[in-house]
Amino acid sequence: MTLQISPEKISEFTNYLALQERSTGTIQKYRRDLEKLRRFAGGEISDKATLIAFKEYLIRQGYADVSINSFLSAVNQYLKYMGFAAWQLRFLKIQRQTFRRAGKGLTTQEYQRLVEAARQQGNRRLALLVQAIAATGIRVSELRGITVEAARRGQAQIRMKGKTRQILLPRTLCNKLLSYCEKKRIYMGQIFITRTGRPLDRSNIWRMLKKLALTAKVKAKKVFPHNLRHMFAVAYYKRYKDVVRLADILGHSSIDTTRIYTARSGSEQQQIEELRLVC
Repeated sequence: MTLQISPEKISEFTNYLALQERSTGTIQKYRRDLEKLRRFAGGEISDKATLIAFKEYLIRQGYADVSINSFLSAVNQYLKYMGFAAWQLRFLKIQRQTFRRAGKGLTTQEYQRLVEAARQQGNRRLALLVQAIAATGIRVSELRGITVEAARRGQAQIRMKGKTRQILLPRTLCNKLLSYCEKKRIYMGQIFITRTGRPLDRSNIWRMLKKLALTAKVKAKKVFPHNLRHMFAVAYYKRYKDVVRLADILGHSSIDTTRIYTARSGSEQQQIEELRLVC
């Protein structure tokens, strides 16, 4: 048997995912991942060995284990859809880290430089977008929930992965958003839109943030939407120490996912270990 992995088959699969009510972000990611597999293997795959070679290729390319498993998830879903479930690949085993790597997250000073750089560029929309993610912990795909109506209520309704949750918006953020909307004559609906009224998409936001990082003199590899979300989670946990509530705010179905955000840095963990040895 030969597995077809043509652009047409990938489109059929993504249409199937849409009918399964998978999120737009998930569908787009699966498409990108499968396109990478198609470029690696060509339009046809005759045996599982080619898929294993693709997995090994990802490892050699230096992708993080979590990213590789994300690729494999897309591939396995496609294999199941195409009737090749027997060819599904095993995920890499990842031991949960007890501490996070230092220097990976954004510092408060770096965050402030990003916001200030956007303001100095006259890009008020970008400055507010950075603050909106950092102040609420929402995903970049959930920015559509930040609407004029939500800013007036002080509460956004987020629909993601078949679930709906309410996110409280800080009063200061709401005031800034409403002031921006008044100036831009945005009277209803989504706030973070293009000049033509279309919602900003993920690729536009990534591109803007990378340019902003250069201006703000912050390492580009640290400036992406999820790191702003991570900064919110770390700040929230430090203040309230409530991992269950944090999981609800972030929209996690498992607290194990949330624990990634509550891990101490390596230096913090080392200090605790040293204290245990004092006698």
